[in-house]
Amino acid sequence: MDLGSSLSPELLQRVRAIQIRTRRLVTDLMAGEYESAFKGRGMEFEEVREYQPGDDIRHIDWNVTARTGKPHVKEHREERELTVLLVVDVSSSGAFGSRRRFKQEVAAEVAAVLAWAAIRSNDRVGLVLASDRVERYIPPKKGRAHVWRVIREILGFRPAHRGTDLDGALEFVGRVTRRRAVVFLLSDFLDDGWQERLRVAARRHDLTAVVVGDRRESELPAAGILELEDAETGERLEVDTLDRRVRTALMEAARRDDEALSATFRSAGVGELRVQAGEPWIDDLIGFFRRRDRRWGGGVGS
Repeated sequence: MDLGSSLSPELLQRVRAIQIRTRRLVTDLMAGEYESAFKGRGMEFEEVREYQPGDDIRHIDWNVTARTGKPHVKEHREERELTVLLVVDVSSSGAFGSRRRFKQEVAAEVAAVLAWAAIRSNDRVGLVLASDRVERYIPPKKGRAHVWRVIREILGFRPAHRGTDLDGALEFVGRVTRRRAVVFLLSDFLDDGWQERLRVAARRHDLTAVVVGDRRESELPAAGILELEDAETGERLEVDTLDRRVRTALMEAARRDDEALSATFRSAGVGELRVQAGEPWIDDLIGFFRRRDRRWGGGVGS
């Protein structure tokens, strides 16, 4: 399989390594986890019929019931396949990592595992790469060759812009994905003004936020005067990390931001998964799938 002559030998090696590692993770550790969490959640409306003993009362169509005077339920049929869309933030803040791994590399691996899991379940996978604008869109398709392309694009892509516009990325998803899809939004969420668009997207799609972070963004070492630079704006700030009050204030601010972010996801009905650069994350992903499966009770979702 030609992974692209435009890739440097070093990047090509990284792409191949991620392909091998993530495919093995899916095969060895995640067999069944993805299907349990997502299969049966994609449903299409088929008809309305009279209520029968044993029917789930959550499926009652109250409008038809009121009109006819008899209880009716909505019948759905399971879609044969799901559409999975990976929306990956490729802004410059992803080029940060304090433990030999950049956030953007971790995002690529998580996206690769999700893509492999979807392909193994015969689902279609698409990709959106977004900075402060949508820079690349790969429509959903099936097949191993397509997954390899998705991984290659995430790792090898060089964005033309540094900033972040999650609102614009979510608006693009709404335009290109008309039918209900499983959407994973992978980002560090260092952006403003996207919250309402997230709520709109969550009403249409099965949406999960994958928050990619690094502990050094909230826990600075006591290393003297450090000059910090915003990767997207270039703004610089000197911080005295020997001052315990400074380090404590930074941790408190990060904690409040994390709590506010989680509250936003909960209020929008969005799933949340957090991963840290340079730290094991596959157990977190499996745990997320299992919690989701228990939440649905193995039954039909929307």
